[in-house]
Amino acid sequence: MDICALFPCLRPHGTTTTLRPLSRIPLAVLVMTGRITMLGLSRWAGTGGSYRTVQRLVSTVIPWAILFWVCFRHHGHCPDAVSLVAGDEVIVTKAGKHTHGLDRFFASLYGKPVPGLAFCTVALGSVQKRRSLPMRVEQVVRSDADKAASKAQAAAKTPQAPNAKRRPGRPKGSTNHPKAPVPLTPELVRIKAMLTALLQRIATVLSVTSLVLDGHFGHHNALAMARPCGLPLMSTLRGEAALSLPYTGPSAGRGPRRKDGHTVDDDHLPVQYLKETTVEGHIETRLYQRPLLQKACGHPLPVVILAKTNLRTHTCAHVVLFRSDVDLAYAPLVDSDGLRFHIELNFRDATQSWGLGDCMHVTPTGVTHAANLSLFMVNVAYRLRADVHARDPDYRVLDLKADCRGYKYVEETIQMLPEKPEPVLFAKMLNHIAGLGRMHVSPPSFSFS
Repeated sequence: MDICALFPCLRPHGTTTTLRPLSRIPLAVLVMTGRITMLGLSRWAGTGGSYRTVQRLVSTVIPWAILFWVCFRHHGHCPDAVSLVAGDEVIVTKAGKHTHGLDRFFASLYGKPVPGLAFCTVALGSVQKRRSLPMRVEQVVRSDADKAASKAQAAAKTPQAPNAKRRPGRPKGSTNHPKAPVPLTPELVRIKAMLTALLQRIATVLSVTSLVLDGHFGHHNALAMARPCGLPLMSTLRGEAALSLPYTGPSAGRGPRRKDGHTVDDDHLPVQYLKETTVEGHIETRLYQRPLLQKACGHPLPVVILAKTNLRTHTCAHVVLFRSDVDLAYAPLVDSDGLRFHIELNFRDATQSWGLGDCMHVTPTGVTHAANLSLFMVNVAYRLRADVHARDPDYRVLDLKADCRGYKYVEETIQMLPEKPEPVLFAKMLNHIAGLGRMHVSPPSFSFS
């Protein structure tokens, strides 16, 4: 695998002083062990990657959004693939007091707010390849106004003392008022800006079908954010969402016609809405589809309810998926929600293998560089593994790192010999040493006889 051959496409979008060390840093990340720090990078980068060079690179502003897109267009783009846009945030725990953007963020892994850094990521997902690749990464920096707004929102959710009862009906002298525009939180404003910039950049190359977000964005504010971008929103409704059937009864004869009917009970769903039933082991999954009403939304939402039942204990669990437009069957909606989870796999690889959790920088430029480099390595590793998957489907990230580290060891050893061995012997040494650290040992591509 010629890793350096992946980076010539970046030359028109940066200076030689920046791109030359940047092409050596990914190679060092692939072969190094332990935490990914500037000192570790300088030790493994070799010639042209001294500590001072790495330090200058970290303090340089790099157009990461352009580099992500150029690398994807040359090495990951498939013209016939159906693409989705997925967005999510990742929380990285960090101690200290002086790091840029350090705050307390809610981490679902811990179930509570933890001190650390938050990064918002937008990725492009391919339905055919079942893979998502990060495209834009921005750090979440909460201002004092954002903190005050979140506190006011939390205070508004606390139960208040009941007000004095007033007379039924409309107060005398009240007039009709147009509905106020839906306010966008700073989080939604950030995602909208990233989404708009990405769509403008990819408009002439590929088109995306929908925006997929996690259950944190399953509300009408996110619908108002996605609508101006021209993308239907696909997400999971939150637990407190009250869904109801459209009212089909007789009219009262006065006033506006009633819209909301009976509230949907997830434990007793009507059989006529059942679309599919599958059983895997002792888990039974039933899929229901029906346009339902939600008070905050002005139109019916096509909702798919996944009801899972444990046949041994008879316990039930429900997941409610929705899409903002009505022209979609239940199967693509469930499939797209499964594809959204691949962005979580990107975060896992970036944290475990590419140093997202090893950030020791405190400046805005250094923190941005560390986060973008780790997620950029997710795309580089995917491109390197794509060539091997044809003959070794079980090839993983740890296998890739073992191969690159074995090649580095063999290369350094060969340079110390007075005479270089024959290419066949070199290939045998490389395959044997790289195979020592692999999780999935594949047969060699040459004969030992």
